[in-house]
Amino acid sequence: MPVPLDTSHLWMPFTANRQYKAQPRLLVSASGMYYTSDDGRRILDGTAGLWCVNAGHGHPRIVEAVQKQATEMDYAPFFQMGHPKGFEAATALAEIAPAGLDRVFFCNDGSEGVDTALKIALAYHRMRGDAGRTRLIGRERGYHGVGFGGIAVGGIAGNRKQFGPTLAAADHLRHPLDIARNAFSRGLPEHGTELADELEQRLLNLHDPSSIAAVIVEPLQGSTGVILPPKGYLEKIRAICDKYNILLIFDEVITGFGRLGTAFAADYFKVIPDMIVCAKALTNAAVPMGAVLVRRDIHDTFMQAAPADTIEFAHGYTYSAHPLAAAAACATLQVYREEDLFARAADMSAYFENAAHSLRGLPGIKDIRNLGLVCGIELDSLSGKPGARAYDIFHRAFHEKGLLIRVTGDVIALSPPLIIEREQIDELFGGIADLIRQTA
Repeated sequence: MPVPLDTSHLWMPFTANRQYKAQPRLLVSASGMYYTSDDGRRILDGTAGLWCVNAGHGHPRIVEAVQKQATEMDYAPFFQMGHPKGFEAATALAEIAPAGLDRVFFCNDGSEGVDTALKIALAYHRMRGDAGRTRLIGRERGYHGVGFGGIAVGGIAGNRKQFGPTLAAADHLRHPLDIARNAFSRGLPEHGTELADELEQRLLNLHDPSSIAAVIVEPLQGSTGVILPPKGYLEKIRAICDKYNILLIFDEVITGFGRLGTAFAADYFKVIPDMIVCAKALTNAAVPMGAVLVRRDIHDTFMQAAPADTIEFAHGYTYSAHPLAAAAACATLQVYREEDLFARAADMSAYFENAAHSLRGLPGIKDIRNLGLVCGIELDSLSGKPGARAYDIFHRAFHEKGLLIRVTGDVIALSPPLIIEREQIDELFGGIADLIRQTA
């Protein structure tokens, strides 16, 4: 008989610890599209872990690469030193990046990536003699990780309430979610493009364009409920930034590496930012890693402005380009290419969309929104109990249906591995439909 698990010592992240520990949900192994729970059940992964296992769990090529690297060399510093896999990973990433974004700064996750990108933006303007650009613009309901920079530009009210007194020099655009006009859109919403004009008409008028260093947005806002940009919205943001010499940063921690059927959301929307933050699926989540893709001329400004033989950008992490992470990244990018997983996701997106919208008309569904292999199902909240209805479905999906889904507030968010089959899409949405009917 197994020894009971002591859960008391671990303070769990983004978890209602007391609620969870009263009835833990434990995963003990994973392969392909499925986890295995501690009681031996197969759990269909409807969320690619946390938006990150795009090639499926335990891919043998990635596992082998990490094992081989661990045997050869477990760690090497990247401060005034280097190792081949770090440079190989940067080259492989630059090869699939949008044109011009071919300089790579490695970190360990999306939070560090956002803070890195913001620091690059601030330092870049100073390097080119425009030190007055110190303000940053984010967006309401934006999630940019848990670093102080990411929280400053992020727009999650709870984060700002808890940590807000230390944050300054950031302002926020309104988010573009408009259920009244765009409910049950298939793909990009028709209405709301004009919200991009607020960047110029409200924020730049308030703060003076010459004080703005960068604007950071998620092309598709995932963690706060799958919020899609209206048609033409990102193009307007890009044009305004160009007009006032403001850097545009895309946080593609969720959308990078095939989620929308292209390497990056920038490719899908045909809007190229000045920097892209990526992480999660960069290594198929086998080893933590993040990166910032930087426009070459921004990088070159640092190289040209700093005195000879000095550190051009005083920033980095002990585990930047960690050998195991770099090996995982090289193998993962090779898997994406050889198995053509981005195109596969694009091909599967129509079936995924139809399955999602087949739930329309079920009791209590307020909205369904989707793009690529991402879907948000927004439910009517129970009176006085926001989030309770979606959490009940999340809990029952795991225990009764063998499904792993994600909920944020009363939104069910789905983002399966790119290897998902049609039968598994049917299982995923069929199980959710049953639970919505039962909890109506």
